[in-house]
Amino acid sequence: WNPRLETEAEWAMSSILRNEPKLETFKEEAYGYAVFPKVTKAAIGVGGAAGNGIVYEQEVAVGKAHLKQATVGIQFGGQQYVEVIFFEDKETFEKFTNGKLKFNAQASAVALKSGASVDAAYQDGVAVFTMTKGGVMYEASLGGQHFKYRPKVESDL
Repeated sequence: WNPRLETEAEWAMSSILRNEPKLETFKEEAYGYAVFPKVTKAAIGVGGAAGNGIVYEQEVAVGKAHLKQATVGIQFGGQQYVEVIFFEDKETFEKFTNGKLKFNAQASAVALKSGASVDAAYQDGVAVFTMTKGGVMYEASLGGQHFKYRPKVESDL
């Protein structure tokens, strides 16, 4: 188990909620959520991103996940961002934890910007929010995200 990653995930979630208090409703009503406190993305034509996060079920940390993303298109640069995925119901949460939830190129995330209004709803049982931590990325690209989940087990405690 990774207590440091769990602390970073809790900090990232509180930071997002501080910047966008409307997301508190998503957190309270979601069956579960995954918080990736630092996703690193880089690209020169072909790009990739990766990050580790903590998965919560009913607001209790139950495991960790690894995010991978590959993109192709017009893109250049690098950045780091926080990503939070809310799962609307148990069925969607289980698709994620069973490795059956993948985001394709049509999936969209709401990029949180200071002072901008957030208008978001669940799509196919998930709502995704990102907040840039730093860097600059120019892109018009297509790609998908894949996740690998590992449950927290008693020996991790």
